Amino acid sequence: MEFFSEKAVTAADKTFFQLRKEIVEGEIPSGSKLSETELSTKYSVSRAVIREAINRLESCHLVERKANVGARVVALTPEGLVELYQIREALEGMAARQAAKNMSDEEIADLTRLLTAHFQEVKTGDSYYQEAGDVDFHYRIILGSKNKHLIGMLTDGIYHLVRMYRVQLGMAGPRVTTAFDEHQHIVKAIANRDEELAELLMRRHIMYSKNNIEHKLVNKL
Repeated sequence: MEFFSEKAVTAADKTFFQLRKEIVEGEIPSGSKLSETELSTKYSVSRAVIREAINRLESCHLVERKANVGARVVALTPEGLVELYQIREALEGMAARQAAKNMSDEEIADLTRLLTAHFQEVKTGDSYYQEAGDVDFHYRIILGSKNKHLIGMLTDGIYHLVRMYRVQLGMAGPRVTTAFDEHQHIVKAIANRDEELAELLMRRHIMYSKNNIEHKLVNKL
């Protein structure tokens, strides 16, 4: 697991992590322009450090560059959501299938304990917010696939863009309890080593999540 953990080694790392967090959580609004000068003042770092952070954010699909416009935070759109979640459904479905085959009994027990901890949040019915990293249910299953290429595509590629949609639009309201129930069924399938069912349930879970976010997004526009 350490292979995929993140540590801020340099000032550039720290700035990148902070910028990414603010974009994912909506403190820096989607669609907003990123000014190297303003950000270098805000974070008390050089423009070169900001430029590097923006380049890394672009590789995470959180920032896009356009001619004569410069760097902007990606806009959250219904079209972008559908395309992203088509990929997510396929890849995370595959991850769940591989997790049912490859996760150790101890890792599955940890996943079950994680859900028990999440239940304390779900009981209130207000939100089901999950931090990035090991405490994230989906992240655990992605790592549990034990497929380095798949892990890289999901954690380095689309993971934080998915989180951006989920954090800003996803886990609140009636969807909270149903999402939690779906998580329980997925863990049960993984624990039973039922690869086919684990994939089916994960794909269905992500499709339901997409429908929920799409509904909120359309109403917001």
